[in-house]
Amino acid sequence: MVAHQNDTNRTGISDVLLNCFVTSPGWQLWLSLPLSLLFLLAMGANAVLLITIRLEASLHEPMYYLLSLLSLLDIVLCLTVIPKVLAIFWFDLRLISFSACFLQMYIMNSFLAMESCTFMVMAFDRYIAICHPLRYPSIITDQFVVKAVIFIVARNVFISLPIPILSARLYYCGRNVIENCICANMSVSRLSCDDVTLNRLYQFAAGWTLLGSDLILIFLSYILILRAVLKLKAEGAVAKALSTCGSHFILILFFSTILLVFVLTHVVKRKVSPDVPILLNVLHHVIPAALNPIVYGVRTQEIKQGIQRLLKKGW
Repeated sequence: MVAHQNDTNRTGISDVLLNCFVTSPGWQLWLSLPLSLLFLLAMGANAVLLITIRLEASLHEPMYYLLSLLSLLDIVLCLTVIPKVLAIFWFDLRLISFSACFLQMYIMNSFLAMESCTFMVMAFDRYIAICHPLRYPSIITDQFVVKAVIFIVARNVFISLPIPILSARLYYCGRNVIENCICANMSVSRLSCDDVTLNRLYQFAAGWTLLGSDLILIFLSYILILRAVLKLKAEGAVAKALSTCGSHFILILFFSTILLVFVLTHVVKRKVSPDVPILLNVLHHVIPAALNPIVYGVRTQEIKQGIQRLLKKGW
């Protein structure tokens, strides 16, 4: 009888309420329009980039395949988070099922780590292109891209899998209001009556293992690139070499800066409003996604020319 009652309690809460901006509810009104525009920009710009790379034969190269993967990850992350946030802002549709909540949690954790890993592979691509240009065609091949994609997906799918599983096994005993716009792991786990130390430790360890190692390797690549570039003697060689990896470095700064600010606000959370980390978490799923294709489209001549040719064909 006790066991049956325990099972009922574990599955008794079928839905949860997402309560955005508890201390600053007015934020929802003025955030809804810019967030909608950023979402449309992210969807449109990434779609244009993917279509351009797909249809332009001159862009069928490993670097642009990796950029396509980044665009796909951005689209999935945006679609996983932003429509639900906008539904809350516009229509007060705060209810979400536990299964949908755990699915959103898993996609956010795994795809964010995949994006970080893609940046790391792109940094390696730029390192080989600048530091070992003669060996580039033999190292960075289509086969390399296939292996890199398998590694990116497999590593992050399996390491992120325990996060929703650990949350799902907790005992949820009645309270069903999450003080967040999204189903972040620790926000959901706090609803539990169980000890969440294991969840907290795994989230911390997985986050720093995946994102931390990627960022270290990215910046190590750029230190080696900078060292190689400064040794170039030919006129204009330094500017040309830097311009080839400038777009990529700007994207990494967008990605890591928002992530760093988000982490810092959690560290000093007593000094800032609890709504600030929530806002930063939402923005982190849409701002890089909106800016990534624009930065590459503006700074990369081949992509810019490809988009212009497609527009002319369309007209």
